[in-house]
Amino acid sequence: MTVANPAAHVESFFDKDTSTFTHVVYDRDGGECAIIDPVLDYDAAAARTSTVSADAVAAFVRLHDLRTAWILETHAHADHLSAGAYLREALGAKLAIGRGIVGVQAHFKKLFGLGDEFTADGSQFDRLFDDGDTFEIGALHGRVMATPGHTADSLTYVVGDAAFVGDTVFAPDTGTARTDFPGGDAAALYGSIHRILSLPPDTRLFLCHDYPPDSRRPMAHSEIAAQRAGNAYVRDGIDESDFIARRRARDATLGAPRLILPALQVNIRGGRLPAPQANGVRYLTIPLNRIGEA
Repeated sequence: MTVANPAAHVESFFDKDTSTFTHVVYDRDGGECAIIDPVLDYDAAAARTSTVSADAVAAFVRLHDLRTAWILETHAHADHLSAGAYLREALGAKLAIGRGIVGVQAHFKKLFGLGDEFTADGSQFDRLFDDGDTFEIGALHGRVMATPGHTADSLTYVVGDAAFVGDTVFAPDTGTARTDFPGGDAAALYGSIHRILSLPPDTRLFLCHDYPPDSRRPMAHSEIAAQRAGNAYVRDGIDESDFIARRRARDATLGAPRLILPALQVNIRGGRLPAPQANGVRYLTIPLNRIGEA
């Protein structure tokens, strides 16, 4: 007899500094969980990291007596540093991302002038997921959907009645992610979003970011019906050519994300900081006059 996949319990944490949601999805108190898109705090002016946000997530996990099976990254983020490596060590979890990370690593290894000490093969992660792969979180069954467009390595994780959509789609009033990063593609994003919107109508879509207007609070999740009826860029009736034109026009007005240079150096390493140099100090590299070029 086939047993239905139970509903997923989800606790969401919002990092106001980067407008990022971290989600903890779990089967039950005392059961198993996965942590999706954790944030490492970063003070850009002082170049100082801290684990306040990640520690709040870990405290929730311990309070509910959860065993952390997975740390899941939806992609290599450009807007926040990942606490994936920190929580992997603290909670004894496996760290996973999409196999497309290998191409992302190769691109940014060249940009940041990384040497032989950095291998662009995804080995910084415990598992590289492909489209259609499955995984378990206690009694919950997870499924991987490749949803490229924002980046080439973007994934959506479907767990029970929840889908963790990364940067593919935002709240209906703010639309979708940009597509002007390396590997981004507006046509691919349109197809990925419509693949997400073809999930069962009661699926909850958990967002990685929300940039709300002053009239509302940050929204951790949305509904398929709300996206189809009211998304500013991909609601029903907007065809692919219209979406591509609007998305490209909007992207042309956007500046580089505030933390793109430190974030990508850390995130292609699975959330690990660069190794200390001979003086015991860790350094980030700032390539001049490169971001924004074709």
